[in-house]
Amino acid sequence: MGENVSAVLQGDKMPPKCKDPGHRAYWAVKKCNMRMDEAGVLRKLHLQELEEIRNDAYESSKIYKERTKAFHDKLISRKDFVVGQKVLLFHSRLKLFPGKLRSRWVGPFIVVKVYAHGAVDIESPKTGKSFKVNGHKLKPFYEGFQFKDIDVMALEPPPVIG
Repeated sequence: MGENVSAVLQGDKMPPKCKDPGHRAYWAVKKCNMRMDEAGVLRKLHLQELEEIRNDAYESSKIYKERTKAFHDKLISRKDFVVGQKVLLFHSRLKLFPGKLRSRWVGPFIVVKVYAHGAVDIESPKTGKSFKVNGHKLKPFYEGFQFKDIDVMALEPPPVIG
């Protein structure tokens, strides 16, 4: 629009010849260009521009969220468990006891049943208790090197040359 209406009405920006209050009001309306129909059209135009900016921002954030979701979903490794497989369970306990080097994985447990939605029934071989857990909290248990299959060969000391 034009100038600040209160500054004009207080006389800060009025010419010195305007002493009559009626003339002062007329001059303020004329100075501030206060035609209501044009001001209404201008206001609607500004609102439409704000709406367009808001819609563009919404679309941009939606595209950003879709791209980040696709990126993170690509990094998720799919774990397939088989009944009878040994697994380790992630133990998310409270961090009350310090222990940086202590393992957060407990087990091994044996897979009893695998559900389609990602849940897995596991059983503890020590206690025999069975419970259902999220498949994301499990990882395969790889047993160490089996010493039973190793052939032991005795070495003889080398002959002494002398």
